[in-house]
Amino acid sequence: MTAPLIDPFARSITYLRVSVTDRCDFRCVYCMSEDMKFLPKKDLLTLEELDRMCTAFVHMGVEKLRITGGEPLVRRNIMSFFNAMTRHLDSGALKELTLTTNGSQLHRFADDLYAAGVRRVNVSLDTLDEDKFSQITRWGRLKQVLNGIDAAQKAGLRVKINAVALKDFNEPELPQITQWCAERDMDLTWIEVMPMGDIGNEDRLDQYWSLKDVRKEYENHYTVTDLAERTGGPARYVRLEETNQKIGFITPLSHNFCESCNRVRLTCTGELYMCLGQEDMADLRGALRDHPDTEQPLEDAIRAAINLKPKGHDFDYSRQSVDGKMSRHMSHTGG
Repeated sequence: MTAPLIDPFARSITYLRVSVTDRCDFRCVYCMSEDMKFLPKKDLLTLEELDRMCTAFVHMGVEKLRITGGEPLVRRNIMSFFNAMTRHLDSGALKELTLTTNGSQLHRFADDLYAAGVRRVNVSLDTLDEDKFSQITRWGRLKQVLNGIDAAQKAGLRVKINAVALKDFNEPELPQITQWCAERDMDLTWIEVMPMGDIGNEDRLDQYWSLKDVRKEYENHYTVTDLAERTGGPARYVRLEETNQKIGFITPLSHNFCESCNRVRLTCTGELYMCLGQEDMADLRGALRDHPDTEQPLEDAIRAAINLKPKGHDFDYSRQSVDGKMSRHMSHTGG
């Protein structure tokens, strides 16, 4: 059970992202349609089943666990799951337990998350303009998110802001968002919009703002130094010398980062996606539920899935079409 997970391209799998729910209290225009149809609750793994699943991965060498959604903090009794994962931090098997959130519920859970061993959170925030925030999230309230960030920092959590780069939307805000993060000692990572799921009338080609252009914009105003730092994810980092600020770039479209991929994604229904940008997946729910008294079938199913991990994805906007588009929504796979 303790043999490490190695994929066919000799990449060690040490990072598991787990979607605990496909539900969200926002309807961001690049992520969901406004009239989203969510999974029946009966189809979701229970929190106890998620514990068993994650524990199996930890026993096989996963050292970083990121909890995602949807919005993970809207799942009922979610803190019982975080508290259960604390034992793997205490044992030293798990090096980091963290989450990605829209921030709407952080004011309720920040102290409890810190007590469970969480030390860093990523907050998705694309604009500091209240009206534009309402527009991009459809249902969100900016003040609630800002209060959540305040609560997280007060609790001792290190906050990183994730901003999706959206052409003609938050382009003009780049200096403001950067300065705001600097003043609050928060790192900032920009993410290219990804072709995941049907989002209704929105056009992703119109939304797409290449991070090559984002970097050029920074170089017009700052001295930009490349950093060798890696945090186990796909981001590449630079430092703005004038503010000593770390800026990350996640570029699945303008630069494929698959050669160093060390992660897989588990959905809230027990499907394991070996690549964010491929449709192939392995359904682990049967191995989990059909064998409640032994972990061997689950281990075998996980190893078989890792053996199918592809070399990379096919996201591409360069031909003025959305190539490599995935039918599933990001909220299903896990953000």
